[in-house]
Amino acid sequence: MNSSPVQNHALTPDPHRLDPLEKLALAVLALGLAAFVTGLFYVNEQTPGGARFLWLCGAWGAVVGGGMLYGIRKYAKQLPGVRNHGVTSESLTARGAVGWLLAILFTAFYICLYWYPSLLEGWIRLHDPLAQALQGKPADQWFVYGTFYTAAVAVMGAKALAKHRHSRYQIVRISCIIFVQSIFAWILPALLAKLSQPEAALTYFWPLEYDKLMPDNVHELLSWRTHFATFCVFWFVAGTFVLAPVLTYFFGKRWYCSWVCGCGGLANTAGDQWRQLSDKSLRAWRLERWTVHSVLLVIVLLTGFVWLAPRLPEAFQASIDGARKWYGFLIGLVFSGVIGVGLYPLLGTRVWCRFGCPMAAYLGLLQKYFSRFRITANGSQCISCGNCSTYCEMGIDVKWYAQRSQNIVRASCVGCGLCAEVCPRGVLNLENGPTAGRVPDAFSLAGPLKARPPRA
Repeated sequence: MNSSPVQNHALTPDPHRLDPLEKLALAVLALGLAAFVTGLFYVNEQTPGGARFLWLCGAWGAVVGGGMLYGIRKYAKQLPGVRNHGVTSESLTARGAVGWLLAILFTAFYICLYWYPSLLEGWIRLHDPLAQALQGKPADQWFVYGTFYTAAVAVMGAKALAKHRHSRYQIVRISCIIFVQSIFAWILPALLAKLSQPEAALTYFWPLEYDKLMPDNVHELLSWRTHFATFCVFWFVAGTFVLAPVLTYFFGKRWYCSWVCGCGGLANTAGDQWRQLSDKSLRAWRLERWTVHSVLLVIVLLTGFVWLAPRLPEAFQASIDGARKWYGFLIGLVFSGVIGVGLYPLLGTRVWCRFGCPMAAYLGLLQKYFSRFRITANGSQCISCGNCSTYCEMGIDVKWYAQRSQNIVRASCVGCGLCAEVCPRGVLNLENGPTAGRVPDAFSLAGPLKARPPRA
């Protein structure tokens, strides 16, 4: 087949040139963002409910509609898969001025959300009609945050679906992320509140959401004296100590970190354009192992001490309460939110998952020592292009393993599959099964995950 530069150029349009549909989508998106900015300053409790409802519908309709239309159109007109157009030089994706500006804005949003919610009062009151419809009560900053979070996953997830439309694994994985975040993490807790039930997010387990198995939370759930509340206690215990080990044994930690968890879902959708910024150095790997396992150890000990607190002297109880508050502040707020998401454009999208998430550490230990999951490599076909290492959001130097035909069995790997997708030679496969035989990966829905050969 003729592969002249002219033909290749025609098959891969210049990503910086906007067609009329993209310009229209950006204009609609800009109108929606403008509506949110004005709403932040001009909407309050005195604003009529009807006006707030129309304002909210117009703002979200423009943001979601314009954002999805732009993302889908941008990637639908290109060849599918990851393209290296300016990834290491553009201001947005290479820690340039745009990246720094977004990092400052994201960080400022989280600081306001956690410690100065009154500064977001306009957005909170703007979302009152939606909150009343879903949860039967006015909105608060957490409802607004959940709405923003879900919209980001949905809009950027639609873009990711268009970008990875050639991969069945990615299509199903990203669709699952959007579904779980929309239904189980946003709509279901709100509807449960409307039905006078505990607002339980069933997709978050201990030790990620450390309060799930704390005695006060367990006793509070049991005090509801409803079948659903009792089920929640059973679900959180079984999910942590039965479901998680079993699924990790068969599929690795990817079943949670890349398919279910909201942190990973945001990283693989809204943060996808920054995955190449992860630190691949040996120093970062050493730091990662110390920090993430230290956080896991701290929350295990803290949970045990909280359960033992009634049997300990009062001085120890006060210390335990203080340690719990500091853990919630430093790990639950600063690390996972302000740093973990706020610094996406500077540090990559899995800083929290790599260095701080105790659930990732727990599942990672199971994956490394007790799981059938691994990424296999055919080193004889490797051309050392480095794409696999570049786009590993967990900072794994995949090329090092591929060159040596070594299986990648790392505790940090979340099985997102991008290393296999960007490989131009089909060197890498996501597989489940014993080392002998290397059974193809049934979870990928299409057998071993291989990158398609490049088109002429």
